[in-house]
Amino acid sequence: MGSPAAGSDDAAVGATVRVLEALSAGFAGGVAARFWTGRTWQSGPPAGFTMVLKHPGAARAMFWPFDRVGLGESYVFDDFDVEGDVVAFVTWLRHLVGVMGSLTLPAKLRVLALLLKVPKQRNPRDPSKIGRPRSATQSNEADRRGISIHYDRPGDFYRLFLGPTMVYTCAYFRTANDTLDDAQRQKLDHVCRKLRLRPGQRLLDIGCGWGELLRHAVTHYGVTGVGVTLAGEQAEWAIRANREAGLDSRIKIEFCHFREMPYDAEFDAVSSIGMTEEVGNRNLPVYMRGVSRALKPGGVYLHHAINLRPHTPFPRWTAFARKYVFPNGDLQTLPFVVGEAARAGLEARDVENIREHYTRTLHGWVRNLEANRDEVIRITDEATYRIYRLYMAGAAMGFDAGTYQLNQVLFVKPAPDGAAGLPPTRDDWYAPRSG
Repeated sequence: MGSPAAGSDDAAVGATVRVLEALSAGFAGGVAARFWTGRTWQSGPPAGFTMVLKHPGAARAMFWPFDRVGLGESYVFDDFDVEGDVVAFVTWLRHLVGVMGSLTLPAKLRVLALLLKVPKQRNPRDPSKIGRPRSATQSNEADRRGISIHYDRPGDFYRLFLGPTMVYTCAYFRTANDTLDDAQRQKLDHVCRKLRLRPGQRLLDIGCGWGELLRHAVTHYGVTGVGVTLAGEQAEWAIRANREAGLDSRIKIEFCHFREMPYDAEFDAVSSIGMTEEVGNRNLPVYMRGVSRALKPGGVYLHHAINLRPHTPFPRWTAFARKYVFPNGDLQTLPFVVGEAARAGLEARDVENIREHYTRTLHGWVRNLEANRDEVIRITDEATYRIYRLYMAGAAMGFDAGTYQLNQVLFVKPAPDGAAGLPPTRDDWYAPRSG
């Protein structure tokens, strides 16, 4: 006979298996689990991932209540771990979201009854690691706090998964063999070509990050630049990198909010690469007026941003990223962006959706993060590693499904007589570049 503890474990494992079977019904892929006792379970074809449940109450901690962040928090605080392909695991999560959203009340009650047979237990939640809820005000100070939560981490942490370019936005892959670093440099050049930068021009990069776009534009296109950022760690990194590259006399980094930009018709070109997701729908009109004010007549603006597919509600999994990664993150739709730009006097001239490139970018970041796990944990901690691993895998799923779009929109601020001053075709964007 086994001991009472062993018997309790057997009952808890059995109850957990029944929960997993119920939730995995209808899933086309494979699902595998390993329990705290060492026993294993699998459903469907060979699975690309294995859930490692750490204690008898893990399934209950994961799935009840099935809210918008609970399962992610159970992973962050080690009620369970994910071995293998975390993107495959997130695909199963997408199935769960669909299942729980479509169950009738009697079916939900049956799942609840199964979960209630699992012990009520979960690992402690470290208050210092609990995510921050979204600010309702989106004031300048709230925006500063939200940006600081995400970006004011050591730059070396980001470099471990971003790579040497330190570009934290969608890359641009020209071939199947492009590395992530190749694709990020190609993205920087793609942006500069769309802006048609020329020697002697002035470029404003709003949300300049660690400054790589400005350094690329100054080095390869002969412009001078100003970068605006609300992240103190990024500003210090960019200033240091500019100085080390011998470009500090040609690039100025401003640590300020977009509402505080003092510029009035000073720039030939403006770029914003992955920044307006933090602006929010409420503040986008103010932001667009600031861009328009900064541009000279005839100037161009490239708006590179994640957009939500029109007529689509925010997916349930977004709540985890909003709480743990981007507290003030908000996604606009493309029609809203174009409409508010038009109100500010900007005319849309080109739209390119490169969402498949972001799926590939995120997969590369996840691989880099996993390959550098020990160093990531040394610089930050285990919870941070898990937060970023899960959020990036989940984001990849959103782009793959088309729920998230990655749009690059080129705007122009026409001259008073209506002239845009642009070439009649896009041929120059793809012509070989000399020098």
